[in-house]
Amino acid sequence: MTREEFEELVAEALDRIPPELTRLMDNVAVFVEDEPPAGEPELLGLYEGTPLTERGEWYAGVLPDRITVYRGPTLRMVERESATGGRDTGDTGGTGDATGGHEAESGRAGRNGREGVVEEVEITVVHEIAHHFGIDDERLHALGYG
Repeated sequence: MTREEFEELVAEALDRIPPELTRLMDNVAVFVEDEPPAGEPELLGLYEGTPLTERGEWYAGVLPDRITVYRGPTLRMVERESATGGRDTGDTGGTGDATGGHEAESGRAGRNGREGVVEEVEITVVHEIAHHFGIDDERLHALGYG
């Protein structure tokens, strides 16, 4: 899948976020990168910034929060799942604090090809936006967006 096609999937996932939530998003930008930072090869997405729940009177004149969705790990994970019948071997988790990451999750069966990429991009976008709203990884896993 080309970078442009992947970026379009991220845009489509953002378009599916309910308007009542997108109206509440504040000072956040979404990016697509090919690969995550060194040392985190399974990272599918990353939120960097100050969650809405932690902003106070001091929050002014700051750079936008950043949500990054990583193309390479997403495509590789879906390819592995397709080859192994939905049993990816990646870690789950995130970093908490002012950053929240979404790493490869095992056990999402029945996904392959473009359909699998569409589904994983949507999960990753929702996961990172949830961090913007102050929702932690534990709660996201309970909701099925781990």
